[in-house]
Amino acid sequence: MTTSDSTSLKISEVYKNFGHESREVEVLRGVSLEMSGGQSLAITGPSGSGKSTLLHLIGTLDRPSSGKIEINDKDPFALPEPQLAKFRNRVIGFVFQDHHLLPQFSVLENVLIPTMAFKRYNGGAEARAKMLLESVGLTHRLGHRPPELSGGECQRVAVARALINRPSLLLCDEPTGNLDRATADTVASLLFELHEVEQNILIVVTHSLELASRLGRCLELEEGTCVEV
Repeated sequence: MTTSDSTSLKISEVYKNFGHESREVEVLRGVSLEMSGGQSLAITGPSGSGKSTLLHLIGTLDRPSSGKIEINDKDPFALPEPQLAKFRNRVIGFVFQDHHLLPQFSVLENVLIPTMAFKRYNGGAEARAKMLLESVGLTHRLGHRPPELSGGECQRVAVARALINRPSLLLCDEPTGNLDRATADTVASLLFELHEVEQNILIVVTHSLELASRLGRCLELEEGTCVEV
C-alpha cells in the first residue's frame, strides 16, 4: 500500500505549443493544478482541447513549452534522459485506451514487464503481480496470452501492469473507450477499488460524463484553458 504523504502533483502555469514560429499552435494555456495521494481527477473536454496532451506532460512523455510540473516535490524534467526514464518507470503507471499488451508473452509476464526494464525484477514482484491479477479476477489466466483473452480481460491485465511498481501517479487515457458498457463499468470499478487500496493519484482522461462523475474532481479543458467543475 502506498500511503506516503509525499505523494503529490503540482502543475504551475503550464503551456504547450506545437509547430514553429508563425505556424505555432498553442494547445495548453496556463494550466495549473495541485493533487495529493488518494485523490482522483477526471479530465474532460471536446476532442482537440488538449486532454491527452496534458496527460502526456504529467506522465513525462512530453515536455511543457513553459511552466513547471513537480511530482513528489521533484522536477522530473531536470533529470537527464536515462534518469527520467527510470523515474517514469518507478513513479508513473499508464493505462491507455488500447491495452498495448505484448501478444507473445503470458498474462503474468506482461504484468511483470515494467519490473524488468531496469533490473528491478525479483520474487516479490512476481508475488505482487499474482496478487494484482487476483484482484482483477484473472488468477485463472496467468499462463494465457493476450490473443486468448477478451478485450475486457486485456484491459484488466493492463490495469495490473500499470500498478506493478506501486506508482504514485496512475494515468488513464480513455481506459474504457473500447469496451462495451458492462465491461467498461467493471474495469472502471476495478480502477477505483485499486486506487482506494494503493492511495495513489488517479487521473482519467475521458469523454464519458458518467465515468467522470465517479472521480473525486473534474477538470474541463476547452481551447487550451481549464476550469474545475
